[in-house]
Amino acid sequence: MKRPLYKLIRMLLVAIPLLLTVAPAMAQTNMIYTGQTVDLSVEVTPGDTYTWELYSDVSAINFATDAGNCNSTDAVFAGGINTGPAVHITCFAPGTYFYKVIANRNGCSMNFKIGKIDVQIPPSSASLSLTQASICTGQSTSLVVTFTGSAPWSFTYRVHNPDGTFNDSTLSHIASNPAVIPISPVKTGTYTFEVINVTDAVSTNTSISNTTILNVNARPGSSRIYQYDPISKKKK
Repeated sequence: MKRPLYKLIRMLLVAIPLLLTVAPAMAQTNMIYTGQTVDLSVEVTPGDTYTWELYSDVSAINFATDAGNCNSTDAVFAGGINTGPAVHITCFAPGTYFYKVIANRNGCSMNFKIGKIDVQIPPSSASLSLTQASICTGQSTSLVVTFTGSAPWSFTYRVHNPDGTFNDSTLSHIASNPAVIPISPVKTGTYTFEVINVTDAVSTNTSISNTTILNVNARPGSSRIYQYDPISKKKK
């Protein structure tokens, strides 16, 4: 028996809003560095359950029917958990990844949403330390620069002098890690060192590094050294 047309229209009007209740997947960021984790979430609709898939190659993928194909050496769901309104994805290799979140209700797939994650190699960085943080005038110490990234490195370090001035020095084509730079200040006071940019084989980073401080003290003045000889006691 055919259903009256108005009943079919009524059923469609009920079904369509149900599909539209699926909120879009929202990523707090779609660009991360290798080794980092991105948090993904949807706005929860009561009665819905959510399943996530992760893809690394979408050249022949039908998102509507194909399961995720991402290799665990490239990216994974943290803790192996790919269900629920929020998931966490850790990426180990640079590249472009896609995720799919499927909303289900009463065991039936209702809708899905696709998103993209761009994973990049982190920019190089430099960390500073001194072999000796306190010396006297005329003595030397070494500035030790430890890099991340891929050799060779070029970097500029800045020295803030005790009189308020500063000097920049640039070193290029550094293959050793760490790099060791001899430092021999001629004036007393406090010197502050920092790296203001570093470039490796992949990228340039202009974020200022940590700072390290050198205290240069005046050399003590010369003075005579007296030897005390106790008076020997003689028997009477």
